[in-house]
Amino acid sequence: MTSVAPGLTPKRLFRLLAVAEAITWTILITALIMRATLGLDWAVLVGGSVHGFVFLAYAFTAALVGVNQRWPLGLIVLGVVFAIVPYATIPFEVWLLRRGRLDGPWRREATDHPADANVVNRMLRWFLARPLLLTVAAVLGIAAVFTILLLIGPPGGRD
Repeated sequence: MTSVAPGLTPKRLFRLLAVAEAITWTILITALIMRATLGLDWAVLVGGSVHGFVFLAYAFTAALVGVNQRWPLGLIVLGVVFAIVPYATIPFEVWLLRRGRLDGPWRREATDHPADANVVNRMLRWFLARPLLLTVAAVLGIAAVFTILLLIGPPGGRD
């Protein structure tokens, strides 16, 4: 079986999104400073949109990698919560690395592990066997959530 991105392990994917999420915090903070000092409201629209989309992608990745690595639900939730705190995804990723929580390949085959029989793990394996479909579904799902959130409005409301 070939993969769309054969070198994209759970560890690499998580690191990529953890770093991207931290970078977009910098973009958002810079945009907020630009709005406050230069009156550039559009900067927050752009910076906030980029950050919001990457935040959602990171949250999806934390869930995907967490299920693949058999993290407890609380650890998956914690991973998402760490994205709310500026730059916290980086130390969280380091903590996961040090504890071996990102080690191992994608779980494309069932094992004797009891969790492998549940519907979430069966869906994980089904999608992992179809990485292009997984990627398209993830991007479309994240875009749909992002669009709904844009329609609802930014945190704190509109000015």
